[in-house]
Amino acid sequence: MDSRARVLAILTRAQLQGLLGPGDPSVHLAHALGFADAALSRLPRPPARFADLGTGGGVPGLVLASEWTECEAGLVESRVRRCALLRTWVDDLDLTGRVEVLEGRAEDLAQDPGIRESFDLVTARSFARPAVTAEIAAGLVKSGGLLVVSEPPDPAPERWPEELLGDLGFAAAVSVEAGGAHYVCVTKIRDAAANVPRKAGKPAKQPLW
Repeated sequence: MDSRARVLAILTRAQLQGLLGPGDPSVHLAHALGFADAALSRLPRPPARFADLGTGGGVPGLVLASEWTECEAGLVESRVRRCALLRTWVDDLDLTGRVEVLEGRAEDLAQDPGIRESFDLVTARSFARPAVTAEIAAGLVKSGGLLVVSEPPDPAPERWPEELLGDLGFAAAVSVEAGGAHYVCVTKIRDAAANVPRKAGKPAKQPLW
């Protein structure tokens, strides 16, 4: 069984566990692979190290980790049951050693000195509203790195306001279409302020926009 078939089998199991939305798992796989195409439209090469926010049932984090065989990955997930399943699937896909399940609130992880601003790429699929995703990702992606987020087909421009992204250390957002799906790519151009992101729960309760 090749690597994509193995990943597809994991996604099917995740769907049966209620951790992946309805529909053909192969569609979820294709959408996850679109993150790779979107990222490589802005990066010169696959990242050496990436993080996926709210990996849940494995997309896109497990898919990308399996696809990019030379990279390290951090799968960020706060729910204990999901973390346990992700660790099992990491083992099943022979990714142990270069893929780590980062259990905890993403806001807290982004303030961990060993994790903070250490990733070339951060991905997010159905994680949170743009303001929350951008604030948390600002504490994870390094300067010169990239944030890639899945988007609706016709996103409103105000979803990613340039000035407020700049306050977090990001350049203007760029829309990318890959495999018929839509993504936004945001390059990190400088380090985030020390208080970014704010304490766990605050970005969602008091979004910056």
